[in-house]
Amino acid sequence: MTEKPPSGGRGTGPVAFVAREDERSVIDRLLAEAAAGRGGPLVVAGEAGIGKSTLIDMATEALDEYTVLRTSGAAFEQNLLYAALHQLCAPVLERRGKLPSVQREALEAVFGLGRQTSPEPLTVGLAVLGLLHEVARKRPVCCVIDDAQWIDDASRQVLVFVARRVEAERIAMVFAARDAAGVPGLAALPQLAVAGLGHEDARRLLGTAVRSGLDAELVERILAEAAGNPLALLEFAHDDGPFGVPRARPALSPVGTALEAQFVHRFEQLPRDTRSVVVLAAAEPVGDLSLLRRAAQLLNLDPDALSAAEDAGLLELGPRLRFRHPLVRSALYTSATPGLRRHAHGALAEATDAATDPDRQVWHRAHAVVGPDENVASELERSSERARGRGGFVAAAAFMERAAQLSPEAGRQSGRLIAAARLRLQAGSPATARTLVAKAELRLKDHRRTQARLLRARIDFQLGHTPQATAALIDVAAQLPPDQAREAYLEAFASIMFNDNRPGLLKSLGVAIRRQGRPRAPARPVDLLLLALLDQITLPVEQAVPTMLGAVTACRSATGTFTGSPWQMNLVCQLALDLRDDKALREVTDQQVEVARGQGSLSTLPQALRYQALASIAGGRLAEAADILAEGHALDEAAGTVRVIGVDLILAAFRGDAYHYSELKRLMGLDGRPRETAGEQFARAVLHNGLGNHDAALRAALAARSRHQEGSYCIWGVYPELVEAAVRVGRLQEAADAVDLLERQARANPAPWAVAEWLRGKALLGRAEDCDALYRDAIDHFARTGVHLYHARARLVYGEWLDGEGRRAEARVELRAAQEMLSAAGADGFAERAARRLRAAGEKPRAQESDDDPLAVLTARERLIVNKVAAGGSSREVAAALFRSPRTIDTHLHNAYRKLGISSRQQLRTLSGRAQDQTVGERRGPAAFTGGRQGRPRSPLAGP
Repeated sequence: MTEKPPSGGRGTGPVAFVAREDERSVIDRLLAEAAAGRGGPLVVAGEAGIGKSTLIDMATEALDEYTVLRTSGAAFEQNLLYAALHQLCAPVLERRGKLPSVQREALEAVFGLGRQTSPEPLTVGLAVLGLLHEVARKRPVCCVIDDAQWIDDASRQVLVFVARRVEAERIAMVFAARDAAGVPGLAALPQLAVAGLGHEDARRLLGTAVRSGLDAELVERILAEAAGNPLALLEFAHDDGPFGVPRARPALSPVGTALEAQFVHRFEQLPRDTRSVVVLAAAEPVGDLSLLRRAAQLLNLDPDALSAAEDAGLLELGPRLRFRHPLVRSALYTSATPGLRRHAHGALAEATDAATDPDRQVWHRAHAVVGPDENVASELERSSERARGRGGFVAAAAFMERAAQLSPEAGRQSGRLIAAARLRLQAGSPATARTLVAKAELRLKDHRRTQARLLRARIDFQLGHTPQATAALIDVAAQLPPDQAREAYLEAFASIMFNDNRPGLLKSLGVAIRRQGRPRAPARPVDLLLLALLDQITLPVEQAVPTMLGAVTACRSATGTFTGSPWQMNLVCQLALDLRDDKALREVTDQQVEVARGQGSLSTLPQALRYQALASIAGGRLAEAADILAEGHALDEAAGTVRVIGVDLILAAFRGDAYHYSELKRLMGLDGRPRETAGEQFARAVLHNGLGNHDAALRAALAARSRHQEGSYCIWGVYPELVEAAVRVGRLQEAADAVDLLERQARANPAPWAVAEWLRGKALLGRAEDCDALYRDAIDHFARTGVHLYHARARLVYGEWLDGEGRRAEARVELRAAQEMLSAAGADGFAERAARRLRAAGEKPRAQESDDDPLAVLTARERLIVNKVAAGGSSREVAAALFRSPRTIDTHLHNAYRKLGISSRQQLRTLSGRAQDQTVGERRGPAAFTGGRQGRPRSPLAGP
């Protein structure tokens, strides 16, 4: 291995690259694994000049059988959208024709080759993964990302996304960064730390770089100051002062600072015109020599003067200009006078083709002006719009911030600062957004100041759901016009309804909202949703239900479309769930997922999937719900967002899996808090009712009821759990109160599910003359719904009642049916409860056959892939849905085939169909209603 010496006659030839055998072997191993189809990432980390780039170059120079793609970050380009990604992908971009249309269009949009859309970063990441997959079909691929600490944020997100998904690809991703911990996403990737050379290795390297006979004291001084940094050793060795003695430097100066000083000193020795051309090159990070020549001619400079800088070891000329080290570029650029830098940017702006690269041109213009300039500010604003259209919120914000700085008029400056703050918020930088809003507020008056305060309140609320942030959001909303106020109130209301840990907070918020008066007709969905939530929190059930029904109906048209924002659509799902309208729940949740998929709205799809999983749980399709949640978690992982586990807790509760339930809470840090969320209280009540721990179930249900009574939100589905738990422990008054609420709800909304829960509760309470009729009528109503798990539970409690009445033959029929339905659904806690009672009634429960679920041997990820393939999805389609590469999908599919003992997709479809048949127990013969009484009594709320 060799280290390139400074050019310009310094040194006597190639300098031996000493040591680093261990580091080189790590990279070689990564590349060999990638060639074998087991790709992966590696972050080579170390201080400037430590030899990261040389180490990677040496490892990749011998890769004759590889396609090596390179990119590098530049401090100047950190705010230019997808700059690093474009440099990496440009040589192979013609392969995009092989990609699915959505991915191809995303690539063309971000690279300005197609129509301007707003592709989400995950879609772009999947497109780049697909592009590299196509390239790797012929030859292994090695992607080298140098100076990763300086790549633009959009490129970094995509490259980290890809790096985490090449485990089954012939792709190696090698990043070089000074401090991986300071670069979001890199710290989680495998690391290779490159430290300074040991004393003897450093001495040997120094000995190959300098003439013999150098004074021993000077050698020791160079070794001490370089601290094992190879670049520092080579630079300091040739830093000759008068009479061959190295110039004096502070004895303990940091290596980076000393190196920068060295480069600046060498730069200052160049002729004046040469320095001007070098600054021009430093301001143009792409290294486009033809562009540099045009810009130099505009300044009446001779571009050939760059040869002197090359002789001085500062840069290298070739197809593209490259500085010896990134430290050289940054040191020379910052050391130039502000006037010289402005002249350089002005010339580069004029030399840049506005038709092909308008954003880079305006960025140069923005750095060429001295004071405010509305023309440039307007151009920057247009660049911001283009960046936003390509999905680059960080770049869009940077353009808008610079536009604000150059705005001569205070009003426009403030407006642009507010726009930049919104973009920073969308880009996931709320702290930066808050700083921009604070600057804007100083220059705003009247209603515009209120709008700025509203944005700041929303930012504070996102930074932390603190009482102070909530109070600020509510306070600002009170100063807005009614229509805008209701939008802000709904946002605050929806954000805290599940996590309200301050008793009465929602109730007090409701009082403030009602002061605004009712909305003007016709009411918007946002108005109806807000009124529905207010009534649900503050009014008796029978008075709240009509408003809730009206909101759900208004938000669904005949075609099932809904125009509200995704989080508003989530509220519609929650209202349908609380109203026990299973048809609306299934329709809205399925539509929500379909819309999110169709729009490529990957940021909203996980929450849509969680509500779809809730509908599957109610329908007794617990395995299906687990698959849906697994897809949602895959999306969370891909996006790097925090995993939301509320529905996972509910699924674990219905499964009776107390261990998994506890582990979920422990892993997410939910244990030990003074107050549970509404979802946790509901899940805990279900879990313990299923396990027969009715005391614990009652405590959870009563906590939820107290939450409701104090004016906070609780999931209404907790009241049937309260009835069951209270009856079992003899707390009949609490049970009666809950039954009364269920009756009022059912009378206000006689949907079969709501009526069934009231009748079941009334039968459990045991105060009616004909409990048998009530149980049978409840079961009949449940059979008319799609909530098969609740249907099975109704048969369970009916069987328990029959057994208690001494009607053992009839009890066995119901308990057997319940046990088989619940077992098939995967509700093991409730199924075991039925089995215990069945044994007590004198019958041995039917054991679950080992092949009831033929897919049980698969991991959650394998099962998810298998079900999607069995449903007809190709490897490429499944890969797109799960944000993996097709090769990764094929690898998981191969593992699933091996575990299942099959070899074809047709066999897979057969097995998957059998597994699906086991998830809906009511379809099986024993689950049919077989009670002994002929006919059924008519419910007071039965339909026609």
